[in-house]
Amino acid sequence: MRTCEKTLLILLFFGAVAFQFPERKICVWLIGDSTVCDQPLDRSPVTGWGTPFAGFFDSTVTVINKARGGRSTRTFISEGRWQQVADSLQEGDYVLMQFGHNDEAKEPQYQDRYTPVPDYKNNLVKFIRETRNKKAQPVLVTPVTRMVFDNTGHVKETHQEYTAAVWEIGKQYDVPVIDLDKKSRELVDHFGPKYAPVLYMQLDSMEHPHYPAGRKDNTHFSEYGARRMAELVLAEIRTQQMELAKRITKKIAP
Repeated sequence: MRTCEKTLLILLFFGAVAFQFPERKICVWLIGDSTVCDQPLDRSPVTGWGTPFAGFFDSTVTVINKARGGRSTRTFISEGRWQQVADSLQEGDYVLMQFGHNDEAKEPQYQDRYTPVPDYKNNLVKFIRETRNKKAQPVLVTPVTRMVFDNTGHVKETHQEYTAAVWEIGKQYDVPVIDLDKKSRELVDHFGPKYAPVLYMQLDSMEHPHYPAGRKDNTHFSEYGARRMAELVLAEIRTQQMELAKRITKKIAP
C-alpha cells in the first residue's frame, strides 16, 4: 500500500473515532440570588448574569439556572432548592455558587434570610461536599459588587466579610474561587461614577414601560451589565484553565 493511501486510512480512522466519541455532555448548575437568576419578563430589563452566561457554550453544555431572587445560602437550603440540585447532579457537572447579598442583610425586614458568617461557611461546605459526592465540580464565586462609590470616586467594598469567607472555604477545601467581587469592582471602577450606571438598573421616569416612575437600583444589572459580569466569570474559567473552558465558544470582551 502506498504511503498516501496509508495516510488517508489513518485520517479516516481517527476521524471516525472522533465522530463516534463526541465530548461528553454536561450541565452547569448556577445557584445564588437575584444578581445571578433568570429574571421574570415583567421585570425586564433587569437581568441576572446567569442569563447571558448560558449563551457562551457549545452544544455539549446545558446551563441550568437555579438561582432565585431574595435567597441566601440558608433559605436556598431550607426551601429545598439545593436538594433539587443535589439530587439531579451527574458526574462531570459543574456547580457555580454565588451567595452573599442576602446572607449579609442584617436589617429587621430581612431577618428571614440573614445568615451569620459561620453559618454561611457551613452552608458553602454543604454545597461543596454534596456536589463532590456526585463526582461533580464545585466552583465558588464571591458576591458581585454593588455600585457604591466613595468620595474619591472609587467603588466601595460592600461584601468584605462574606468574600473573605468564600476564600477561606475555597482554600480549606481546595475549591476553585472566581473572585467576582474584585473583578466586578475593577470593572465598575473603570467605568467610573459617570458611566457605571449603564451597568445597573438606573432608569429615568418613562424610560421603560415596566418602570414608569423610573428606578435607581445599585444592586441589579441592566442587560448590558449582566453580560459584562457574565464575561468576567467566563474569563476566570479560562484563566484558571478549568476543563469547562474548552467548551466556551462565544467571544468574550477584553
